[in-house]
Amino acid sequence: MTAELVIAPEAQNDVDDAYRWYENRRFGLGEEFLGCVDACIQAICRMPEIHPQIHEEYRRALVRRFPYAVFFECSAEKITVYSIFHTSQNPEKWHNRLS
Repeated sequence: MTAELVIAPEAQNDVDDAYRWYENRRFGLGEEFLGCVDACIQAICRMPEIHPQIHEEYRRALVRRFPYAVFFECSAEKITVYSIFHTSQNPEKWHNRLS
C-alpha cells in the first residue's frame, strides 16, 4: 500500500516562490526546477527510509541540480513534506518550521 502524500501549505509556498524566481531568471528554468522537485518527492514516496534523519523524526532529501532540500516526516500511512528549503538560507528557518 502506498503512503498518502501531504504537502504542507508552507512547503507549497516555498516551491511557488522558487519557481517564480527561477522563471524570472530564464524562461523554462522554473519548469526544470518543478520537474526536479517532483522527481525528488517521487523518490521520497518510493523509499523514504533511505534519506537521512536530520532532526528528531524528520528526514531530508536533496533536490538534484538545484540547491534545495526537502524536509519531511514519514510513517507507514503518510509522508508529510514540511519545507522545500534553499540550502544557503539560515538553517534556523527550516528548524523552526519543524519544531
